[in-house]
Amino acid sequence: MSTIRQLSEDGPVTARPLRVRSVVGLAYDEVRGMIVGGSLAPGARLGQGDLADQLGISRGSVREALRRLAGDGLVEFEVNRGFFVADIGLDNVRQRLEVRLVLEPEIARLAAERRGNDDLAAMRAAIASERAARSSDSAHDASRAFHVALAAATHNDAFTKLLESLWIADVGRRLLAQRRRTSSWQDDDVAEHEQIAAALEARDGDTAARLMRDHVASAVRHWSPRQGG
Repeated sequence: MSTIRQLSEDGPVTARPLRVRSVVGLAYDEVRGMIVGGSLAPGARLGQGDLADQLGISRGSVREALRRLAGDGLVEFEVNRGFFVADIGLDNVRQRLEVRLVLEPEIARLAAERRGNDDLAAMRAAIASERAARSSDSAHDASRAFHVALAAATHNDAFTKLLESLWIADVGRRLLAQRRRTSSWQDDDVAEHEQIAAALEARDGDTAARLMRDHVASAVRHWSPRQGG
């Protein structure tokens, strides 16, 4: 049986032992973080026994966490085979972008009201990293960091976790590598992030929401079938 350490394309991935809070919730967070962050490749098998041993919890708790992840679309279950990391295709990416189009403008509006100076600093750091990025992978990761930092500025963990689940790092990196070859995506993304951050700094929720709506709508249009996907 494969262990979670064998599932990463880039090297060993070690889950941290879980001791406090909701065991199922922490197992869910741990595995979701590795999937969303790209440490676990699409199609990788998630052995319940291996995860239970590494996390120091029961197989039942692991099973419940994996069922929750399946409900999120991050994990798939096959009868007589078990749980696997979902292989998120382009259609799924478009669907997730549509969810973001509805969700993120209001996140930006709320973040403009609640943000602190530390939140602004995190967003500015992500923008600087994206501007300096020399590869599609690093540019994508920095772009994702900006959106997650903005969601964190609402000081509502549910928004942050939901947004993280909508960003599938491995797929996003591959798609943006294609997009970057045929567009000025990175420069445009940085400029739009700077405008959104400025609106948050000014606590202008209406402008932040409008800019975010335009920002995500651009991505939806780019990946729509009529644009050649």
